[in-house]
Amino acid sequence: MGSDTFWVAVAFIIFMVILAKYGAFSGIIAKLDSRGERIRAELEEARRLKEEAQKLVAEYRRKQHEAEAEAEAIITTAKAEAERLAGEAKAKLEDLVARRTKMAEQKIAQAEAQALADVRAAAADAAVKAAEVVLAANVTGETADRLLDSAVAEVKSRLN
Repeated sequence: MGSDTFWVAVAFIIFMVILAKYGAFSGIIAKLDSRGERIRAELEEARRLKEEAQKLVAEYRRKQHEAEAEAEAIITTAKAEAERLAGEAKAKLEDLVARRTKMAEQKIAQAEAQALADVRAAAADAAVKAAEVVLAANVTGETADRLLDSAVAEVKSRLN
């Protein structure tokens, strides 16, 4: 019956049975069970936190997409408004240029009419002076008086 190894194994088994009988393993098992329970609770808490984090990430992504869509809508609206304002400004500028051109054309027409009237008046004055010189040199006496009376009568009729 044997060897020393056999008796050491038997003694070890007896020692373990005695320890088990007096509850030495129950404390270790209880501690291991409580540690396992604590680890299980921590894992459950970690899983719950992970789910919350995933929900938050999904919520923030949704909000980001909404913000991007809103920004895109704002940009589209701003572009449309800018185009509308540019169109209005262009129309106002074209209207202003047209009015200024029309005013310039009217001023030119008035200046032409005034120049034409001035030339006619100068021509009429020159014709009158030339006629006066010719008449003064050629017409005398009763003919001059008669022409003078008819000219004065004609001027009076035109002035009235």
